[in-house]
Amino acid sequence: MQTIWQLWLPGHQLDRGEAPWRDPYSFRPEAEPRVNFAGWPFSLLFWPLQAGLGTVVGWNAFLLLGYLGAGASTFLWLRSLGLGVGPSLVGGLAFALAPYRAVQAGAGHLLGWIAMLLPLSLWAWERRLYLVAAAALASIPLSGQVHLALGAIPFFLLYTLLRGGDRRWAAGAVAGAVAAGLLVWALSIRDSIGEERSFSGVERYSADLTDFVSRDPRHGLEPFVFLGWLTPLLALAALVALVLARSRLSIVLGVGAAVPILLALGANLPGYEALWRHTPGLHSTRVPGRLLPIAGLAIAALVAFAVSRLRWRAAPLLAVALVALDLRIGVTAVRTTAADEDNRAYAALTGGPLGRLLELPVYAPGRQEGSVYLYYAMQAPRERPAGYSTVAPKAAARVARELQPCTDVRSLGDLGVRLLAVYGRPRCGVPGRLLARDGPISLYQAYIPVAW
Repeated sequence: MQTIWQLWLPGHQLDRGEAPWRDPYSFRPEAEPRVNFAGWPFSLLFWPLQAGLGTVVGWNAFLLLGYLGAGASTFLWLRSLGLGVGPSLVGGLAFALAPYRAVQAGAGHLLGWIAMLLPLSLWAWERRLYLVAAAALASIPLSGQVHLALGAIPFFLLYTLLRGGDRRWAAGAVAGAVAAGLLVWALSIRDSIGEERSFSGVERYSADLTDFVSRDPRHGLEPFVFLGWLTPLLALAALVALVLARSRLSIVLGVGAAVPILLALGANLPGYEALWRHTPGLHSTRVPGRLLPIAGLAIAALVAFAVSRLRWRAAPLLAVALVALDLRIGVTAVRTTAADEDNRAYAALTGGPLGRLLELPVYAPGRQEGSVYLYYAMQAPRERPAGYSTVAPKAAARVARELQPCTDVRSLGDLGVRLLAVYGRPRCGVPGRLLARDGPISLYQAYIPVAW
């Protein structure tokens, strides 16, 4: 729901003749309109899908295109390395169905789509399309996925140094990506609730060794780091063969697979806490597994190399079937859910200068329950003092804490709130009229029968 909102917002802003990178609705008036980095670059695709197919069908199409994009970009990269069509198809499938990437996409996390920009940048580098490579790499942090960028940028640099090409362009691409990351930090993360995180959050989302072979997300979505059973074995065999052949790719792919897997252990990895505290940028992260798409890409490439060494003509077909069976959780990660595209309560809140809207109950900005409100906000876009973001302004978190008990009704008038959307049975009584500094204010209350 949060992702749909972030992808929908740029097109909505363009329709209004406003800056597409701004979010003028969330955390108002305690914060100025914020930059919506998450809209780049895939809102360019989602906007026409949503406009032509509606939100629900458009989202499902976008989800399916994410599989296609991840597989196709990896296929193109592997073909540029000289691999045949069959092995490249197997590698593309392995990355498209990589459990971490697919499960993140199934849950709506933009990481599932942004990950395809890495193989795209590598393909562009092989084809000497340097500007495309630089743009794809810079788009990873510019989309707000700065944790992935912390691994993708060094991986790209290592790749370019070992694969050859114009080193001036390599330096420029890396510098541009670093600059994009610093821009996101300055405009979004700095002075936000995500600037300083506690290591207890890292401990909560750290994986253990059994998580890498368990198809069951025992500890929730974030520590789910399953790699498959057969797929990693094929990759390991290919890595040994590349090492024996003294191929430089063995260094790139070996490091690309091993480092993210080790770091996904987080608090369970000796020395990770010191690394987390002293590495620039890493101290603002809380999910060690965010680098795992890099490992998924390296494993997919190694699987393709393994298949390329098989001389049996039907080997790619058999490999496709085995990889699909091994990584089937990448398909079953998607679940149906209610849509409620035309909610009657929010329909009553559209149009006119009616004032700001507050949804009850109020959640802290970093609580994912608040993303439900973003989805409904597409039906009735209106300024609201609340919202959902893990990098929300600190002032927004303070206001949310003040509003959560629902006792200080005077503050609603001070915030310009004139509309209430109450979900389920109200947890506190809110009068139809309240006393503010400028006199009595009438509140319109729209009740939404939702049970949390």
